[in-house]
Amino acid sequence: MAEITRVPLQPIRKGSLTKLWLGVAVAVLLAAAFAWAAIPRGVTVTEHAAGAGGHPTLEDVVIVNYVGKLADGKVFDQGQAVPLPLQGMIPGFTEGLLQMRKGGKYTLVIPADKAYGAEEKVDQSTGQVVIPANSDLTFDVELLEFMSEADFQHQMQMMQMMQQQMQGGQGAPGAPGAPAPQ
Repeated sequence: MAEITRVPLQPIRKGSLTKLWLGVAVAVLLAAAFAWAAIPRGVTVTEHAAGAGGHPTLEDVVIVNYVGKLADGKVFDQGQAVPLPLQGMIPGFTEGLLQMRKGGKYTLVIPADKAYGAEEKVDQSTGQVVIPANSDLTFDVELLEFMSEADFQHQMQMMQMMQQQMQGGQGAPGAPGAPAPQ
């Protein structure tokens, strides 16, 4: 009696098993590479000079010196003694600043997805693109000071009052040394 479903098995050629395992290894390596590429990158914080004290919190205003650069080294923004509320910054900048200490100098490398993503940043006065879409950003930052939002607002009010008093001495009504209004 003949079996219809019987298929004769061919013997495996010499070296075929090795090729099969090499193919499996290549497939696993390719899958690992794709998985690695899909992992979201985080903010890299490099400390150049150690700071002292605590870290700022999300409710704080930081005062920093900074230089912002694109991946090619082109400077797109910089500032000296600039007050910045942490809640109003791009996510990567906030994430990096939360790791800093007062007096420290750092370099932040922010991937595009934690910066402006697919958005372009355009200079309103010139209409030129300052930060192209999907750009990784690098910031050199020195954290000079940080304080709560309430303390910062109080300090700003005190400074405004002092400026008004200084200017008021030159003829503003009700200022010391100024003539009384008639």
